[in-house]
Amino acid sequence: MSKMDKLRQMSAGNVAESMGAGLDVPTGAMPPGFGPRATPAHLQGVVRSKDVAQIQLDRIAPDPDQPREEFDTEGLARLAESLNTRGQLQPIRVRWDEGRGLYVIVCGERRWRAAKIAEMASVACVIVEGPITASDLLAIQLVENALREDLKPIEQAKAYRLLMDRNGWSTRRIARELSIAQPQVVRTLALLNLPEAVQDQVEQGALAPATAYEIGKLDGDAEQKAMADRVLSQKLTRSEAVEAVRSRKAGVKDKPVAAEFRVSDAVTVSVKYRKADRLSVVQALRLALKQAQEEERGQGREQAA
Repeated sequence: MSKMDKLRQMSAGNVAESMGAGLDVPTGAMPPGFGPRATPAHLQGVVRSKDVAQIQLDRIAPDPDQPREEFDTEGLARLAESLNTRGQLQPIRVRWDEGRGLYVIVCGERRWRAAKIAEMASVACVIVEGPITASDLLAIQLVENALREDLKPIEQAKAYRLLMDRNGWSTRRIARELSIAQPQVVRTLALLNLPEAVQDQVEQGALAPATAYEIGKLDGDAEQKAMADRVLSQKLTRSEAVEAVRSRKAGVKDKPVAAEFRVSDAVTVSVKYRKADRLSVVQALRLALKQAQEEERGQGREQAA
């Protein structure tokens, strides 16, 4: 059993004991009407956990070291509305912090924040019992957030790096403990090597993480930033970005190319670009068409306004 498998069982460790597991009670000593056959059908196979509790919101505090750094305001508002109309569908997980005199959130800060917006008095919580190290806590939060894709790419990368530094883990160990593919861990960590400006583009959703990873193969911050700007301005797909990066690394000469198409007696379309872009004439025309369509839509919106 891996370390993460053990962590996943922590909050349920005392459930069996609380239900009387392990007690040697002779069958003959049970009062009439009790025993397995007397259990109502709707309670058969049901185990109640003593770890679930309703805790007042002001007795709960967020974990300042959790990997998630940003919370979408609109998403919180929608979740708050759902809590008001449908109630809390899933409890949050908390642990008792003796030093702070509060329950600290292990997983579910987003639900806790939404509950505050909804002006709820309390929330349902699963209490994680027993000692827990900072590294174990971070691992649990990564399983809750990263594997559910709730974290942004740069937040994931920072969390992976922190977990590796605290435990001395390799990318292979991270992948095994979190049950994800090692190449995915490697690609995510590579985002931290990009210039801050490019990381911001990834964080804002303007630049896809997979495309940013390809850009990271270029040498130097200036080269990477220039390529990121070009990908965004020309709206290159990932495959087109891969080709652009390869040509840049191969040192393809920046040779100008021109092509001209006579659409009619009154219309001629000219295409001029650099050979280093490794674009075909058709690709260049497609990019130009995208820009023309966007400009046309923009003009239509302005006229409608």
